[in-house]
Amino acid sequence: MNVDDLLDPAYACFLDEPASEWTLDTLPAIRARVHSGFKPSQATRCEQTWVEAKTDSPPVRVCIYRPQTAPQVDSLPAILYLHGGGFVLGQPEMADDYLDNLAHEHQAVVVAVDYRLAPEHPFPAPLEDCHIALEWLCREASAQGIDPARIVIMGHSAGGGLAAALALWVRDRGQFQPAGLVMIYPMLDHRTGTPAAPADNPATGTLSWSRQANRFCWDCMTGEHPMDDEQAYLLSPALATNLKGLPPTLICVGALDLFLEEDVAFALTLARAGVPTELHVYPGVPHMFDLCPGRQTEQCAQDVNAALRKCTERSPPG
Repeated sequence: MNVDDLLDPAYACFLDEPASEWTLDTLPAIRARVHSGFKPSQATRCEQTWVEAKTDSPPVRVCIYRPQTAPQVDSLPAILYLHGGGFVLGQPEMADDYLDNLAHEHQAVVVAVDYRLAPEHPFPAPLEDCHIALEWLCREASAQGIDPARIVIMGHSAGGGLAAALALWVRDRGQFQPAGLVMIYPMLDHRTGTPAAPADNPATGTLSWSRQANRFCWDCMTGEHPMDDEQAYLLSPALATNLKGLPPTLICVGALDLFLEEDVAFALTLARAGVPTELHVYPGVPHMFDLCPGRQTEQCAQDVNAALRKCTERSPPG
């Protein structure tokens, strides 16, 4: 299907994107190209620390962003941020300015996780790193000046998928109740782009993020893990049949995004489970639309900020 007529004209830049063939041979060059674009702001107040794991996992690097002008309160809300990159590329620095702005906008401590990447480290390694970082954040909340009751888990794309899996993991272990779950075009279903997909919308996945890229990245993340075992829903959260007890959730996705169907389906499953759910579908835009200026990008930013404010506001006393 030719979706050019469906594309918002403000996002015409996506028509000029060169197609990439994602393979193990091309992945190093794709990583180098994407990572070379990281240009951290000179004004950022990012701190780095290495979190030691209680298991045999290696230490996890986290980048901590604090408000430039700290408010006079005893504790701040926190956002545990998980970056995108199809599970196979990326690091916190790819969103450096964005995370610095989040910390300032919400007077919150933003903790971004540099989780291990597939295919070198397939599931469950990336999720384990996110869990190690969350455990540290909860354990060190007082020392970090954080209110443990106001911690939001947030992620873009693959990071959104990890955010959903992390929320499911801590729910099932009875460890921690996040204040909210914020996912921007999350990558939730390993079946998308394959014949096994529950739905295949021809209007999606022709711009920005292709079916081929999606299949490759999911293969890298899955590794040798069987997709029919009891842990498969932590790899591919769309497989979860019970979403009860998850925190209030925001999902944002473009109408031309390959992830449209899986994100809408997940939102409906959340709502049916009694989870306070907010879903925004932005017309005329594909995956990663918010990296380009335009009305839909501005609306998405407003929606995300409103959800974060609601999740991190202090509960009234008593």
